[in-house]
Amino acid sequence: MKKHSIYIRWGLTVFLAGCALLIFYDVFYRDNSGTVQAFFEKLFSVLAPILYGMGMAYLLAPIVNFLERNILRLRDALEKKRGKSIRVHKGWLRAAGIFLTWAFMLVLLYLLFAMLVPELVDSVTTLVNNLESYYKTTYDWVSGLLSDNPKLAELAGSFYNEASQWLTTKLLPGLQTAVTNFTGSLVTGVWSIVVFAKNFLIGIIVSVYLLAAKEKSAARCCKLLYGVLPEDKAAFTVRGFRRVDYIFSGFVRGKLLDSLIIGILCFIGCSILKMPYTPLVSVIVGVTNVIPFFGPFLGAIPCALLILLVSPLKCLYFVIFIFLLQQLDGNVIGPKILGDSTGISSIWVIVAILIGGGFGGVLGMFLGVPIFACLQVLVRWLLNTRLKKKNMPLAASEYLHRDQQAPPSQPEKKTDNDK
Repeated sequence: MKKHSIYIRWGLTVFLAGCALLIFYDVFYRDNSGTVQAFFEKLFSVLAPILYGMGMAYLLAPIVNFLERNILRLRDALEKKRGKSIRVHKGWLRAAGIFLTWAFMLVLLYLLFAMLVPELVDSVTTLVNNLESYYKTTYDWVSGLLSDNPKLAELAGSFYNEASQWLTTKLLPGLQTAVTNFTGSLVTGVWSIVVFAKNFLIGIIVSVYLLAAKEKSAARCCKLLYGVLPEDKAAFTVRGFRRVDYIFSGFVRGKLLDSLIIGILCFIGCSILKMPYTPLVSVIVGVTNVIPFFGPFLGAIPCALLILLVSPLKCLYFVIFIFLLQQLDGNVIGPKILGDSTGISSIWVIVAILIGGGFGGVLGMFLGVPIFACLQVLVRWLLNTRLKKKNMPLAASEYLHRDQQAPPSQPEKKTDNDK
């Protein structure tokens, strides 16, 4: 019977390993048609409103808590002034906090779009209308540069032949195909905007329900953990989730607020300096500032090239202004808002951004840093736990020259002759 159970265990292990290999192949090696990939894409499209609502509720929860605290402080002040107690129903308090939060957010979004969208449309329209003059300016500049440098002209001649061949064999046929598919892409883009708007509106409703019952939802999740896991492991899991929430809330909310402030300061500064395409430049700088480390460069370089086509002197002013703005952000605004929410060094921030961008694009570059910070906390805890069991020091400096130290003396074993 024991031998039979061993065979069953081995067979189950082989079966599960085979299923894992099939899933791995289906996800990573099939050409965008894997069953698992299609399943998760369908699941994400169905659950998109709920995910949007969870994200909005997570970001807006601190604002709701802030408003509730201030309403209670106002109640306490009125009680002291009138000399009698004022009862505030908990449900009405939460409803007032949620209503004021979403009223503030919707008014802010309306003002932002009312001020920004017309300016953005004007900037893009001006850019499109001036493309021909920009082309002529660039062409004249390149022609003058080549005429003044014969050696550079020879190099450019060979490059021109290769570029013309690439233009006729690859680019033009690709453009023809793109023009043919433009109508379908336009319809798809409009439909995607409609779907996003629908999911966003449903997400607002979902976020209201989640904000109204956030304490109950958290209590039920903790009850589930304590019911499924042993008490010590459940407590450890709850502490781990609190640590993850601290890292994500500090970084995500702080970085979004920091980027909004940088976008507003960029708009004010560019307006004072009378830069061209000020709304478009401010939006690009503010949005790309969400990406840590590389974001300021990703936003500033195309904006500087765009301003360079209009005025090289203003481009120089813009580069100096962006440099000063990023110094202000890196040394004053960022540390005040973000603090040490992630706790990882600069080199690991770069690694996290590169890995996150490789797997998840722009969203991966943004979320790669807090995810990597959570993994670092987990690895540090596991490592320190192992070292404590071995009665070894936890400071990393203790291990730099540890191989050169004498090993701890082992107690000698007594032989029969010594007894």
